[in-house]
Amino acid sequence: MTVTAERQDTGTTQPAPHPRVTDRARRERRLGWWLSAPAMLVMLLVTAYPMANALYLSLFEYRLTDPGSRHFIGLSNYGVILTDSVWWSDVVTTFIITAVTVAVELVIGFTLAMVMHKIVFGRRTVRTSILLPYGIITVVSAFAWQFAFASDSGFVNSWFHLGDFAWFSHRTSALVAICLTEIWKTTPFISLLLLAGLAQVPEVLQEAAMVDGATFWQRLWKVTIPNMKAAIMVAVLFRTLDAWRIFDTVSIMTSGAQKTETLSFLTYRQSITRVALGIGSAVSVLLFLTVVLIAVIFVKGFNTDLSQVRGDK
Repeated sequence: MTVTAERQDTGTTQPAPHPRVTDRARRERRLGWWLSAPAMLVMLLVTAYPMANALYLSLFEYRLTDPGSRHFIGLSNYGVILTDSVWWSDVVTTFIITAVTVAVELVIGFTLAMVMHKIVFGRRTVRTSILLPYGIITVVSAFAWQFAFASDSGFVNSWFHLGDFAWFSHRTSALVAICLTEIWKTTPFISLLLLAGLAQVPEVLQEAAMVDGATFWQRLWKVTIPNMKAAIMVAVLFRTLDAWRIFDTVSIMTSGAQKTETLSFLTYRQSITRVALGIGSAVSVLLFLTVVLIAVIFVKGFNTDLSQVRGDK
């Protein structure tokens, strides 16, 4: 008793123990690895050689029109790219398109997900209608919206009484057209992922919050969103990586004109148009590294532990 009293008087506290990983979490983590292993193996077999070959070619000065002049230059291609204003201009353009489209798609997609989650009558019809744009091939949707934004025959100018405004003659308006096309096409993708996250929010928590007198916005910020952090992270991460590699829409609508060129289109222009395989491969390697960096930043930034989201202790 004396020893206990002395310890209490000193006011010292024991350090908090580290959270213990439950057996269930270990089993699910192991199962996840086993389920994803075949797909990862196939992806490695399909992509390992192209990635290794791109890394190899990036170390050479090599033009396909003059293969005999290929010679090793080390990391010089990377120095040329990173000191060129074109690279950084394309980074800014890609960032603008990614930030605008993902932010707008997240808001609209979350709204559509809540509609699909709450609707009772005609649920299948509503879900099919909302998801229809995502089923259209990107090239087809890009051509359709290019026609819609045409200055002479497009319906956008006639609907909004803009006369013969040339959307693709200015950088800002061209980026607006590209972003609107991407938002229309890929918002259903985010709404589908968020709908799966909404299904995981316990209804008992919503009912308890309503009993306590919480408003809709209080329930949204205090109950719904905290319980679907993992789904939001997956949706935003996947869509960000996809938007960062945008190519089809830009290629069809502007072909990189008016400073709308993105990193993927820069890779295409160097490798295919200019047949400069050395510098083009270096651009593709840098693009891959930026994708990896974005993925790491998102995973670390969200700091979402799936076991904690599920409620394991």
